[in-house]
Amino acid sequence: MNHAMRLMTLTVLIALQPEMALAHPGPAGAAGFAQGLLHPVSGPDHLLAMVAVGLWASQARGRTTWAIPCGFLVAMVLGGGLGIAGVPVPYVEEGILASVLVFGLLAAGACRLPLSWSVPAVGLFAGLHGHAHGVEMPAAIGAGPYMVGFVAATALLHGAGLGLGALVPGNDREIVTRVAGGVVVLAGLCLALA
Repeated sequence: MNHAMRLMTLTVLIALQPEMALAHPGPAGAAGFAQGLLHPVSGPDHLLAMVAVGLWASQARGRTTWAIPCGFLVAMVLGGGLGIAGVPVPYVEEGILASVLVFGLLAAGACRLPLSWSVPAVGLFAGLHGHAHGVEMPAAIGAGPYMVGFVAATALLHGAGLGLGALVPGNDREIVTRVAGGVVVLAGLCLALA
């Protein structure tokens, strides 16, 4: 099993671990999962950042392509745990908005950073996204199903960005992902000015 697959498997196991402890999660578990699934797609800042991570990852080479979204998911779970535990983190909303601009710029510029820079960069912002998800978890639902939901939604949004890059053939791939990254930056600027 290669490094990226091990990291992805570990991410899924971490996210599912609290859910596996509940033999019969019932309606509350389903509600928690649904709430978690909807949270990343309900705000344009989260949605744009997650897709931009996938766009940027689609431009990477080798294992960095998978390390970027996997690293994001791991750091997001850790940030979510801090948010659920009530640990305060400063400048979360500002950091989330900055992530839209940064990830959009990285995709628009087709920036290929080394793995040692890419994963910490996404991890910093992912922790902020996760913290926001954790803090905004409704009180009446379980943390495990909720975290599984927001991890699944985030992975799907990363997949949308990766998929856009993968579906476009040859040299057009970079043009399309760069233009899409530019659109994310413009949308992020609109959010910042709103």
